[in-house]
Amino acid sequence: QVQLQESGPGLVKPSQTLSLTCTVSGDSITTSIWTWSWIRQPPGKGLEWMGGIVLDGSTYYSPSLESRTSISRDTSKNQVSLQLSSVTPEDTAVYYCVRGFATWGQGTQVTVSS
Repeated sequence: QVQLQESGPGLVKPSQTLSLTCTVSGDSITTSIWTWSWIRQPPGKGLEWMGGIVLDGSTYYSPSLESRTSISRDTSKNQVSLQLSSVTPEDTAVYYCVRGFATWGQGTQVTVSS
């Protein structure tokens, strides 16, 4: 059974870089056919796809976030990471790691505040 676990700081100051890690168990990010994505949900708003990484390591980003977003992977640890730079309070959200849009981690709350 595949499991995704997000981790990272719950509080980030404005203008800093948000860094999250998704640890995957039960599947391999280097052999899986699925896209590994980051999706977030700000309070009171809908889900927003931020970007993803695929089998060959190629990455794809939402145009609205592309200039601030970086998704990478650590194949030795079977992890997918997210970095979002120059954060503002509008980046406050629950951040989810998702496999193929069908399997979701539990999500992690990130608050941007000074």
